[in-house]
Amino acid sequence: MITRRTRIAGAAMLAVMVATGGVVAQNAGGGAGSFESSGSFDVSGVKVDVAGPTADAARMTGWRVAQRKGWQMLSQRLTGSAQTLPDGTLDSLVSGIVVENEQIGPKRYVARLAVMFDRRRAASILGLSGISERSSAMLVVPLSWEGGAGTTFERATPWQAAWARFRSGGSMIDYVRPSGTGADGLLLNAGQVTRRGRGWWRTVLNQYGASDVLVPQVRLYRQWPGGPVIGTFTAGFGPDNRLIGRFSLRVEQGDAVPALLDEGVRRIDAMYQDALRSGILRPDVALVSPPPGTVAAAEEESLPDPIATPIDGLPPLPGEAGVVQSLSVQADTPTAAAVEATEAALRGIPGVRSALTSSLALGGVSVLRVSFDGDVAILAAALEARGWQVQQGDGALRIRRRAPAAAAPSPTATATATPQG
Repeated sequence: MITRRTRIAGAAMLAVMVATGGVVAQNAGGGAGSFESSGSFDVSGVKVDVAGPTADAARMTGWRVAQRKGWQMLSQRLTGSAQTLPDGTLDSLVSGIVVENEQIGPKRYVARLAVMFDRRRAASILGLSGISERSSAMLVVPLSWEGGAGTTFERATPWQAAWARFRSGGSMIDYVRPSGTGADGLLLNAGQVTRRGRGWWRTVLNQYGASDVLVPQVRLYRQWPGGPVIGTFTAGFGPDNRLIGRFSLRVEQGDAVPALLDEGVRRIDAMYQDALRSGILRPDVALVSPPPGTVAAAEEESLPDPIATPIDGLPPLPGEAGVVQSLSVQADTPTAAAVEATEAALRGIPGVRSALTSSLALGGVSVLRVSFDGDVAILAAALEARGWQVQQGDGALRIRRRAPAAAAPSPTATATATPQG
């Protein structure tokens, strides 16, 4: 028995051999890379049993048969009637084939395959152009509980891998699936799921280009090592983790946990789609910040500062004490410790009322929002006095840590011994 996953593109797909082994590949950072198929119609569970003069010829014949069966299943599902197309047309429509299970003999090929059809071209042929409904971008944070501990992206988990394997091409939900590397473990940890603050959630969602968050959860109960496993699944969404539905599944052996999780993902996706059709799954309006120039943004900017009061009935001039300047500060943040150190350094400057990270980029340049009581030039001078290199722009500063000066050579190191008279 051999299980593989392969992806073939274009008309030459039948000449491409298996590219990767296993069900899902773990990347160097410990996360599971998702198999993105949002631009395709997916037809899974296509069974073939064919023979040929050689093993390779039987496999190629099986893939061609899978194309034909897959198109009939797709047209039946979308239009209500099974249709057929020539092999040449199918070659241009099929964007990939996923081997779910296969058995290869000397002259026989038995497999269960999934066929991926290009969404735009297939919809055009079936007369479905323009009616395909999709949700707004939804960030997926898969939370798994086992042994009393909750885990999202702090480390690679089977639940995360199941969501990475899921082919979302046939779903109405536009999933944004993090890979679990870089800052994912810091921004999307298990504690973040319990936070309801819209401000921080808005910052996190902006990092991933999503409108709202989905929180699918699973709790695994193992009866004994290698024995039956019960999984309780919960579909939640939004910063408040509102419940959509829950269900339980059971397998008799521990080796079947991946299949259990795959079925759980499929059923949760169906729940999310039903919630979208019924109008329950809608982005939280509090997660959308008002764009610059709108009435809401203008009202927010015009709110008076209770601390900055005018003197003798006259408003203070720019640069005088009492005027709160709000500006962006860009700083290099190679690590999370560097972010905290930069915020602490800014808060330690007299006149700085707040310094918060508004755009986090570990290993790059982060942006901090600083409120300063005084002129921006004063803040720049204070930073330079504390060892920073400062570049001043329009309402923004770019700061870097000044490189330490090279130590001067010790006089005793280059002194030449003087002979004694």
